[in-house]
Amino acid sequence: MARFWRFAPHDTAIVGRLAQDLQCSPLLARVLAARGQTTRDLALAFLRTELSDLHEPSLLPGVADAAEQITNALEAGRQITIYGDYDVDGVTATSILWHCLSLAGGKVDYYIPSRLEEGYGLNCDAIRTLHEEDPDRLVITVDCGIASVKEAALARELGLDLIITDHHNFAEELPTANVLVHPRLPDTDCPFTDLCGAGVAFKLAWAVCQRLGDGTKASPKMRQFLISAVGLAALGTVADLVPLHGENRIIVSYGLQVLSTSQGPGLDALMQVAKLTENKELSSEDIGFSLAPRLNAAGRLGQARLAVELLTTNNEQRAISLANHIDQLNQNRQTVERRIFKQAKELVAENEGWDEHVALVLVHPEWHPGVIGIVASRVAERFERPTVLIALNEEEQLGQGSGRSFADFDLHAGLAACAEHLVTFGGHRAAAGVRVTADNIDAFRDALNAYTKEHHQPTSRDVEQKVDAEISFGELTHGAVKDLDRLGPFGMQNRRPVFSATHVELVEPPRKMGGGERHLSLRVRQSGKVFRAVAFGKADWADEMEATTGPFALCFEASINRFRGYENVELRLIDWRPASELNDNASPVGQLKTATPAG
Repeated sequence: MARFWRFAPHDTAIVGRLAQDLQCSPLLARVLAARGQTTRDLALAFLRTELSDLHEPSLLPGVADAAEQITNALEAGRQITIYGDYDVDGVTATSILWHCLSLAGGKVDYYIPSRLEEGYGLNCDAIRTLHEEDPDRLVITVDCGIASVKEAALARELGLDLIITDHHNFAEELPTANVLVHPRLPDTDCPFTDLCGAGVAFKLAWAVCQRLGDGTKASPKMRQFLISAVGLAALGTVADLVPLHGENRIIVSYGLQVLSTSQGPGLDALMQVAKLTENKELSSEDIGFSLAPRLNAAGRLGQARLAVELLTTNNEQRAISLANHIDQLNQNRQTVERRIFKQAKELVAENEGWDEHVALVLVHPEWHPGVIGIVASRVAERFERPTVLIALNEEEQLGQGSGRSFADFDLHAGLAACAEHLVTFGGHRAAAGVRVTADNIDAFRDALNAYTKEHHQPTSRDVEQKVDAEISFGELTHGAVKDLDRLGPFGMQNRRPVFSATHVELVEPPRKMGGGERHLSLRVRQSGKVFRAVAFGKADWADEMEATTGPFALCFEASINRFRGYENVELRLIDWRPASELNDNASPVGQLKTATPAG
């Protein structure tokens, strides 16, 4: 399905005034106007990312009571256990609190459940084990627990003190923990509600440091810790795909500066294996595509504790060993992903009629349950339909599945309609997980297809690509593209600017590259200006582009590629079509006109 390109309208007077008022490039001014920052004050407020603009931790619901109970436990010499999660957000949140309480002289350890054996969040067996080992300990969850009503009730029954810190959605009934720390608790008023688990943990650590200081300010030692902790919070914030606005944008912007300096053996070793040590500046993409996947690989393959150990160890040799091991796990994860993706495509090709299904339910006994979610996203994009991949345990005759939506289909509603065929399911509109017995998989597939066919008829408008401006290659100077970085850090709800250009030619045939030749590299030219462009995961475009006659229309992001001390403008190709077909699937071109800027 061809994607619909929706161009943001611009007002030439507004663009000119912004460029003059901000002393910025016209390209940056056009993007600001396209995103609703139409006055000097609005633009400056958006571009400002000062650490001093973070809200006081006391404004986070529950944090004051939690900090008091934690400092009391520290003074009493009680064991404190941080109960984390196995993804990057959980791992960094765990590490933030561990560093804080360790520096405060506390007896602190951590518990990370196994993704494959225990699953997400608190579980009753772990609660019982922690109580049996030390009934006087204090357990603090990070990035989990707000939906653990049964588990919290067990902790209370056993007399195990429990503080829950989380940011996920909760049910009508809240858990009966000693304290709940959550930005969206009922009947509370938090000035920023989109923190991730690591952001919540950072605010709690900040409040603890204040109490350990003079009540309002941390000691110099703990203040230095808090500055370094912003780097860990930035890792979790980018990796968890929370909106990069407000406090999240401040945390990531400052955290990237922190991460670019030495932050101890673990992060230094991680930066080394990710080949980021030569970068003078780090970007959110460096986290999203280099650091986070390595930390996530440990959790996906059942070894999340190693990621926490990496981020908390003071032993340089141990850090190097852990970083190399985690890097190898990430390479293994990539290999497993490629194999599963290939097998998924083969399943569709081998089963008659499946290519006509409006939703895909694919199952295989060799698939790894920790990796299928990533592949489900690729399969959904490849076949342009909602997809559920199921890893089947043949011994138990039970499948563990992970699904991803397509074109705004409500996947959670679709699974709810098929609940009679499922053991359990959960998630949200875009992504969800299921458990299903082997003998119910066919019925589940039929039911999901029937529901999808009735409730989902996507058009190109459902997969539209927002374009900030149509430009010429001549506007993509090094200075103008570098000026765009002022809009960063980029991520959820603050995407890197997207441009289009028409009458573009190929300089040479596209070239496939990367592991499994999954990516595409090409050189493109417009009016004598040549750029290198890459398209990740789009190697299948190569033959079609080479066979297309006439000029192209491209949709792309522009950024500075820094390599071995050299900086060059590079394009990341998002979409393309023959220039003659642009107006068939795009809103009108030539958007420099008088109009109300789009938000």
